[in-house]
Amino acid sequence: MSDKVLTASENDFKVIGTRPIRPDGIDKVTGRALYGADRYAPGMLVGKVLRSPHPHARIRAIDTARAEALAGVKAIITKDDFGPVPASQKATLYNVMAQDKALFEGHAIAAVAAVDNATALKALELIQVDYEILPHVTDVVAAMADDAPLVHDDNFTKGVEPKPETPSNIAARLEFGHGDVDAGFDAASFVIEKEFATEAAHQGYIEPPACLATYSDDGSSELWCTTQGHFMVRDTCAALLGITVSRLRVSASEIGGGFGGKTAVYLEPLALALSRKSGRPVKMVMSRSEVFRAAGPTSSSSMRVKIGVDKDGRITAADALLNYQSGAFPGFITMLGAMSAFACYNLENVRSVGHEVITNRPMQVSYRAPGAPISNFAVESVIDELARKLDMDPIEFRLKNAAREGDKSSYGPRYEQIGLAKTLETVREHPHYQAALSKGHGRGVAVGFWFNFGGLTAISLNVNSDGTVTVSVGRPDIGGSRASMCLMAAEELGIPYENVRTIIADTSSLGYNDTTDGSRTTFSNGLAIIQAARQAKAIMCARAAKMWDLPAEAVEWVDGAVQPCGPNAGDFPPVSIAEIAAKAAQTGGPIAGHFEVNAEGAGVSFAAHIADVEVDEDTGRTTVHRYTVVQDAGKAIHPAYVEGQYQGGAAQGIGWALNEGYIYGDDGVMQNPGFLDYRMPVCSDLPMIETKIIEIPNTGHPYGVRGVGETSIVPPLATIANAIRSATGVRVNQVPMAPPVVLKALEEN
Repeated sequence: MSDKVLTASENDFKVIGTRPIRPDGIDKVTGRALYGADRYAPGMLVGKVLRSPHPHARIRAIDTARAEALAGVKAIITKDDFGPVPASQKATLYNVMAQDKALFEGHAIAAVAAVDNATALKALELIQVDYEILPHVTDVVAAMADDAPLVHDDNFTKGVEPKPETPSNIAARLEFGHGDVDAGFDAASFVIEKEFATEAAHQGYIEPPACLATYSDDGSSELWCTTQGHFMVRDTCAALLGITVSRLRVSASEIGGGFGGKTAVYLEPLALALSRKSGRPVKMVMSRSEVFRAAGPTSSSSMRVKIGVDKDGRITAADALLNYQSGAFPGFITMLGAMSAFACYNLENVRSVGHEVITNRPMQVSYRAPGAPISNFAVESVIDELARKLDMDPIEFRLKNAAREGDKSSYGPRYEQIGLAKTLETVREHPHYQAALSKGHGRGVAVGFWFNFGGLTAISLNVNSDGTVTVSVGRPDIGGSRASMCLMAAEELGIPYENVRTIIADTSSLGYNDTTDGSRTTFSNGLAIIQAARQAKAIMCARAAKMWDLPAEAVEWVDGAVQPCGPNAGDFPPVSIAEIAAKAAQTGGPIAGHFEVNAEGAGVSFAAHIADVEVDEDTGRTTVHRYTVVQDAGKAIHPAYVEGQYQGGAAQGIGWALNEGYIYGDDGVMQNPGFLDYRMPVCSDLPMIETKIIEIPNTGHPYGVRGVGETSIVPPLATIANAIRSATGVRVNQVPMAPPVVLKALEEN
């Protein structure tokens, strides 16, 4: 059997790179698609959560007697309804249900299940909680102070030797880099050092978290939920409720946005516990206020970045101190922000130190390239100032220092084949960059990086009796990935796109799959689909050989069919997949391919952005007039969806840069927990975002694929800041760069 390996550098793709309609599109636009809140069950109850009004308070007592006596209330749960859990799950349990203390405003204290919404809400009013109000802290800098209120009195900073003798709110210190940073600064002709701050931003998904749980008398249970990872939900809920994984079946609904925000559990364990206690199905849906107050956004930060260059514009040293607020529990976003801070540059002397800081805020979770836009904002702002100091074109300055194949990254590994230089060269020649600026406008550029991941993947590819193919994958489709899966299966098998259907299987149908995050889905699912298709092709070749009474090595796969080869070439006409499948029962039974892998070789991703802005110096309002994204996709499987990922990331980054941010009062209560006051951009706030796809193949994938979903949100914060600097001559070091912030910066300069 011939098994030619295609690469993105070849031009013999037949369906890869085309733009067919998405297979889930009709259901979504006609309303047939089922989202998290669209499932119902006979006898279903409504679940609601009682949340703390205080950012930090000891829970002295909870009295549920009056609520339990209310007609229509079928179950009430508190922390006492959850038993001991593994140490690895304690933070998750403490986040979904407060234990001895409420750690943030919005922290779940109790939950009820009742016959209808009105009864459930009335029951919440009848629950009495005796709180001891404690001092709180929501600001990252204030939380690091020696006299700051302690969120956890048993937290001792990790990564510090010797181990601290007193607790603090600093969960961990992390450091990345290499070389001699001090010597590098001594060798510099110019050094620029600046401080920056960013506020937390929410993913802004339109669909709130929702689920429907059913716990049966025999101990088995089912869960339907909106999530980016239903296998993660299964394992987490099983651990929190003390049930075996095999007894819990989780299905993922269609998802109305996630962007990293639905990679954690919130309602699911509560719904299962309520169903177990009531003996009836329980449905729960978060309100928008609950989403903002209890479902994690990304971090806020305080940063200092220092970079030195020689007279020729070569960076001699780079140093960053990054303090990331992680909410009420330690996380991982600080690590990713510190690792990615200087990843775009080839540096001999580099250091990035991150502090993970606990505060009385919701637990921080992923938001599209978690941590990277924050540190990139600071680094790329200083890079822009250095280019100005040297009177050097900002693209040329970046090209002079850009990371290339073989260079050691700032976080450790050496780069394989990468596309950063190509993206910069493309920006330099792009009509946007070449265009004259209108009077009063400013232009900014910035680059960005994301790691991309692979992870645990299990795929099943079944050849149906009519020759069509069904692919079962274990990761929710959050950006059109089903179309890409169909394209890769069709390409490998040599059949039309329309002959392949991809479904999202439940947790009982496939081996474990990691969550849809890290820009991993098209890479690792695609890799597995290609291998599963090759397995199926091998089986079909063997079946055709059997039909012809030939040895297996005497046939080959060509253009979606099997034909004799070698001395037997031409002895029999080719047989198609449909013909082989029709005779499967007579030649050995059903035909399928399977592949399970912990995928590696995802290939990192780089992008370069351009923005033209105008700043109203009377009001501080910034208007974005033109925006362009240039990014390396490795190979664009479905170019329209790749462009959509570029545009979506840029749009979210622009919103974060200019308006989006959590606002807390002195009382530790969030002041803008809704879309009216949390200012996300609408169509009138944005220009048409131009895109340019670069394709530098990833050597770790048979078709050259790189993840594309996250890199596009990394450069916008700095791109907009650099454009404002160009338009006004003033550097704004704070995100969001809302009108009052910009106006203040203008007045102070």
